Order: sequence, then C-alpha cells, then structure tokens
Amino acid sequence: MSHLFKKTSIQSATLITTGIFAITGMILFLMGRVLYCTCGYIKLWQSETFSSENSQHISDFYTFSHLIHGFLFYWFFTKLFPKSSVGFRMVLSIALEALWEVVENTPMIINRYRDTTLALDYTGDSIINSLFDILACLLGFWMARKLPVWVSILLVVLMELVVGYLIRDNLTLNVIMLIHSFQFIKNWQMQSVAL
Repeated sequence: MSHLFKKTSIQSATLITTGIFAITGMILFLMGRVLYCTCGYIKLWQSETFSSENSQHISDFYTFSHLIHGFLFYWFFTKLFPKSSVGFRMVLSIALEALWEVVENTPMIINRYRDTTLALDYTGDSIINSLFDILACLLGFWMARKLPVWVSILLVVLMELVVGYLIRDNLTLNVIMLIHSFQFIKNWQMQSVAL
C-alpha cells in the first residue's frame, strides 16, 4: 500500500482514472440515467439554467463547480498526503468526484435538489454530462497543480462570483442549500426565474 501511496506514476494513475471513468459510466447506465439529452441532440454548452436540458449536455454553468472541485481536491489531498505522488492524489480526486456523480444521481439527492435549490425540474444528469463533470474536475486538479496558489484562489473566487451573479447559484450556495435550505436564499434565487 505504501508503494502505491508514494509511487503511483502519472501513467498508472491515468490508467486507473480511465477505469474509474468507465465504471462510473456503467454504474450511471445501470441506475437508469440517460446517455444524453432526451431532446435528441448534444450541445457543447447549455446556457439556460431553468430548462429541462440543464445538466443534460456536455457543459453548463455547473461545470464550473466541478472545475472548482478539482482545485479543492488537489489542495485537500496535497495537505492530507504531502508525501504521496501526484498520481495517487489524482486517483483519489477522480474517485471522489466519480462517487459524487453517482450519489448526485440517486433519487434522494435529486429530490433534495428539487426541494431546496433552484433545480425545480431537475431529474438528474445525463451520463455524458456526468462524465464531462469528472473531466472538469480533472482539469481543475491539473490547473491547481500548475498554477501559483494565488492565481488558483483568484480563479476559484472569480468563478464563484461570476456564476453566482449570472445564475444566482454556484458551488457555495449549492452546498449551503443541500445542507440546510434557507428560505431567504431560495427567494433571492427564485427572483431570477422571473427576470
């Protein structure tokens, strides 16, 4: 185990994360998730948040949350396992992101989103959306590894502020509302539906 902890090469980590990626897709398929939007086509970007097509295409405003996951996982696992290889930390990050994608698409979390957040018509992610969310996390991980810490922090804050301004939702608000629904936040978010 200590060998895996310290010596996981990038090549081995890439192979393992590819396996995690494939297994996640299969699990989501077995859970009954649709491969892609039932509208019959795939878009690179879905800009309309209040739409049944949100979380059904390759990317949307919530892709930025998954990018931020990558930054956060990189920092967290670097602090938790400072002597581990980058490959080992990458595998842990992608495994955690993949686990979230599966949990996020369970009826319990889907219903929680519908009850407490802006996602009134949310029915879960398509498999393509989930897999690209995992890739966004991977991109965030590598960006955090390569960029100076102050640039990473600036990017995370900027993404949260811009997405929060544009759609009145972001990773921070999403987590807060999943843990405990605050009516004043929900009221503020719902005002954007009327705009």
